[in-house]
Amino acid sequence: MNSNHSITRRSFIKTTGTAAIAAPIIMKSSVIEGRNIPPGDRINLGIIGCGGLGNVNLNNCASQPNVVVTAACDVWKDRLDPVVEKFKRSCTGYTDFREMLRHKDLDAVIIATPAHWHAIMAIAAAEAGKDIYLQKPMTMHVGESLAVRNAVKKHNIICQVGTQIHAGENYRRVVELVRSGNLGKIGSVRTFFVMNEAPKGIGSGNNSMNIPKGLDWDMWVGPARMQPFNPNLVKDAFYHGFWMDFSGGWTPGMAPHIIDLPVWAMNLGYPAEVSATGGRFIIRDDGDAYDNHEVIMRYPELTMTWMSSLTNSYGFDFLRGKESRRRLGIYFHGVNGTLYTDYSDHVILPEGERMNGKQTPAVSIPPSPGHELEWLECIKSRKQPSCNPGYHVLIDIPIALSTLSLKLGRSIRFDPEKEQIIGDSEAVKLSVPEYRSPWKLAPEYL
Repeated sequence: MNSNHSITRRSFIKTTGTAAIAAPIIMKSSVIEGRNIPPGDRINLGIIGCGGLGNVNLNNCASQPNVVVTAACDVWKDRLDPVVEKFKRSCTGYTDFREMLRHKDLDAVIIATPAHWHAIMAIAAAEAGKDIYLQKPMTMHVGESLAVRNAVKKHNIICQVGTQIHAGENYRRVVELVRSGNLGKIGSVRTFFVMNEAPKGIGSGNNSMNIPKGLDWDMWVGPARMQPFNPNLVKDAFYHGFWMDFSGGWTPGMAPHIIDLPVWAMNLGYPAEVSATGGRFIIRDDGDAYDNHEVIMRYPELTMTWMSSLTNSYGFDFLRGKESRRRLGIYFHGVNGTLYTDYSDHVILPEGERMNGKQTPAVSIPPSPGHELEWLECIKSRKQPSCNPGYHVLIDIPIALSTLSLKLGRSIRFDPEKEQIIGDSEAVKLSVPEYRSPWKLAPEYL
C-alpha cells in the first residue's frame, strides 16, 4: 500500500469520527511475525466469523507479506481462540463485532458469518471505514442487498463478495466464447445445482440440546428468529443451508457461484419477473428449508432458469459416473449451438453446421491473482474488485426474489430502473426483513 495513501485514508477515518472510541492497542513494531513491513504498506486485517470458510479466506490473505492479522471475532470461544493463538503476536480477540470495528488501526475485515448477519455487519464495517471481503451470499433479502450496495458506495469502501469461482480460468474462457457471438443469439440459459441428502437430511432429534460452554447462542442467532440450539446448525456453512432463517436455503448458498457466469458473460441487468415453485417434499430433518426449488427469471430478451434439488443428484451432461454426489452446470442455448460448462470444463455442441468456420476467440481476460488477492490489490489501488456489490446486486437480487416468490407462491415483478418490486405490496414489505430486537437495518441505505 502506498504510504501516503494509507496515511490519508486512516486520517480520513479518524477525522470523520467513525473510529472515535478507544480500542485495544496492536503492536507498533515494524517487525510482525518475522516480517519487516513498513507501517504505511501494511494492511491490518480482521475477521468476523472464524469457521471453515473464514479461515480459508483469512489464510489466503495472511500469506501475503504486507498483511497483518490484527483482530478476530467470533461468538464461540472454541473457534475464536485458535485464530488468536495462530496470530498471537499481532491479533486481538473479540466476541462482539461492534467492538472489533472500533479498533482504530484496523483497515479491512473478512465477514464469514452465517448469511443472516451479512447485511448488518457489512453496513457496520462500511460505516467504520473498513474495507470488506464479504462471503456469499451477499445478503438474503432484496432490501439488504441494496442497503449493502448503498453503504459501500456512500462510505467509499472496497468490497469483494466471496464468489471465488469468478477468479477461475474456465469462467474467463466461457465469457470470451459467449461474447464472441459464435453461439449466435442466446434465447435461454439453464443453471442447476443438485445433490441427494434424502430422506434424512442432516438428522432429527437434535433441537433443544445443551448450548456448549463458550458459545453465546443469543448473539449467534442475532437478528434472526430465536429458536432452540442445534449442534448441526453451528457445524459449518453446509448445515446452514438446511435452515431458512440462517441461509434462505441452498439457492442463496450455491446460485451466487453459478448464475454469476451468465450475468457476467451476457452483461445481464435485473430480471423483470421472477417465478419460483418448489417446497420441502421429501427430506425430514431438524431443518425447515425447501428440498426442491425451480426458478424462471425473465430478462428482456432471454429466459434464465435455476434448478436446485437436495433429493436427486442427476447431472445431465455432467453426470460423469453413477455415484451420488454434488453436481452443477450452466447451459447457454444459442441459435448456432449450445455451450455447457461447470466450474472447470466447457463443451460446445453445434446446431448442425451452423458453427462451421467459427474460431475460438483469443484470450482477452487476464488471469486473476486469486479472489482474495484481487481484493487486497484493490485496497491499495482504491479501485473496486470484480465482484463488488455494485455488480453483485445483479446476482443477489434475483436470488432473493426467487426465495420470496417461493414463499408467496406467485411471480414477483421487478422494475430494473427503479430497483423496486412492483404491483405487490406484500412482497415489498417482505423484501425488507424484520430483525429480532434490538437489531435494525439502517433505513438511510434503503
